[in-house]
Amino acid sequence: MLKKFIHDTKFMLPEIDVNPECDMLLFDKPYKCTSFDLVGKVRGIARRKAGKKVKVGHAGTLDPLATGLMIICVGKMTKQIDLIQGKDKEYTGTIRLGATTPSFDLEHPVDAEYPYEHITREMAEEAARSLTGDIQQVPPIYSAIKLAGRRAYELAREGEEAPIAAKDITIHEFEITRFELPDVDFRIKCSKGTYIRSIARDFGIALQSGGHLTALRRTRIGEHAVEQAIQPIIVENETF
Repeated sequence: MLKKFIHDTKFMLPEIDVNPECDMLLFDKPYKCTSFDLVGKVRGIARRKAGKKVKVGHAGTLDPLATGLMIICVGKMTKQIDLIQGKDKEYTGTIRLGATTPSFDLEHPVDAEYPYEHITREMAEEAARSLTGDIQQVPPIYSAIKLAGRRAYELAREGEEAPIAAKDITIHEFEITRFELPDVDFRIKCSKGTYIRSIARDFGIALQSGGHLTALRRTRIGEHAVEQAIQPIIVENETF
């Protein structure tokens, strides 16, 4: 189902001036499109302008169901990708309490339900504080982490169990911005390598319930904000 609605989402880029030799472009990735799709659009523009193949890459993947800031580097600027990826990130989104999914978001249907009526805002804010600072996090099995030479999501889709080691991350800020059960809106500022889907899982566990993401938006990478980004144009019933 996920693959179907990703391919049902068509978009085009507004007229942009891409320097195929060296450029960095900020985009607001649309919902249900892949990071690869967005890079492909920019690669096509740069290739047509240069008349030859051009190196293009992005500084941090966003899941198809997430929106927000993506930085795409062209030509010599691709050498800066690791530096950009190492910067702190900021996200906003919604965690739905009382249920879990295998992917910790809406990519997969709910697989278990839990009580959530006992949770108060004060409890939610305490759970957020407990997940702030230098912590260890286990990434989702549905992720691109490599295990024995294969992507974790490939193993998960084949039904194979593969333990993933915890990794050190830093949550600089975890703010609850709306509390209307079963939904909790948040703003998180975090280090490189943080999986917000795993934060949703751990947030639910801390509240003796379950939790998964129903919305996620990346608003900042280092000094770059989504307000500065180019807005792709969603086009229905067209092929590009």
